[in-house]
Amino acid sequence: MHKRKGKPGAACLSRVAGSCLNQRLAPAGYLRAAKHYRHIPMPLIDIKNLQQAAYDFGEARHWGKYHSPKNLAMALSVEVSELVEIFQWQTEDESRAIMSTASREHVEQELADITIYLTQLVTALGVDLDAAVRAKMEINAKKYPVPE
Repeated sequence: MHKRKGKPGAACLSRVAGSCLNQRLAPAGYLRAAKHYRHIPMPLIDIKNLQQAAYDFGEARHWGKYHSPKNLAMALSVEVSELVEIFQWQTEDESRAIMSTASREHVEQELADITIYLTQLVTALGVDLDAAVRAKMEINAKKYPVPE
């Protein structure tokens, strides 16, 4: 974890573009109760354009017949394994610094593959990923409440 600039002792969960991700995305107290996830006015995840692009890509190559939920789940698992392989045998510090190494592009490519296959799987199963994520975040917020 990184320390937030200007806030002694406050932990930063992740750094993106030089600032704390949790500081930029979550105002103080915003995510304290599970009910908040249901009422966030914008989509948490909007994959419609990616769904269409992945569908068009596959259809142009006549791959649709291979895109069963079973095959897509297996392909997703393989791509996740390829991401894990990049981090295998690294120390915690090395893994945190990976995006400033020559492995950056490889990590990005594997994350892209994972996202594409996940999107195709969601489409094949007819899952509303935004609704599923919101529901799961509510479950997690109840299961792991913010300490008082």
